[in-house]
Amino acid sequence: MRALCRWIDRVNAATGTVAAWLIAPLIGAMCYEVAARYLFNAPTIWAYELAYLLTGSGWLLGMAYTLSRGAHIRIDVLYVNLRPRGQALVDLAGYVLLLLPFILWLTSTLDDRAIAAFQSGEKTGQSAWNPPLWPFRAVFFVSFALLALQVVGEILRKLPVVFGRAGAGAR
Repeated sequence: MRALCRWIDRVNAATGTVAAWLIAPLIGAMCYEVAARYLFNAPTIWAYELAYLLTGSGWLLGMAYTLSRGAHIRIDVLYVNLRPRGQALVDLAGYVLLLLPFILWLTSTLDDRAIAAFQSGEKTGQSAWNPPLWPFRAVFFVSFALLALQVVGEILRKLPVVFGRAGAGAR
């Protein structure tokens, strides 16, 4: 079980690194757009679309990595006062009853939408550049699939804590 959790963490750490590196072409595109617009009075037709595609991809691909690091926003009013077993029980209930079913449903829906966008040749329709939409839709699918995988890893870590074997699911 530990090996599976470590593997899930490694996959999502690599994906998180890819997500972080998407900032570099985003910065490059935005700098080019600002220079083209204000220095040469020749704005581009592609910079806005590229910016939202890269920004969205970065945020989405970073979700599972963020969960693996415990960095998602949480309201800790009661949670911080619980013992580790109580915290694990709250986390487990949230993961199993709410988050995982929703993510699995969403992932299957996003899979269908990515395939449909590829088959139909759907375009973004936001500018004259009008790139195909299927790569962005595929990123949506992959991101939520990775998030589901990370949730499974988190569940596997919480189970031993809930059942009194605190060291069994540790990172």
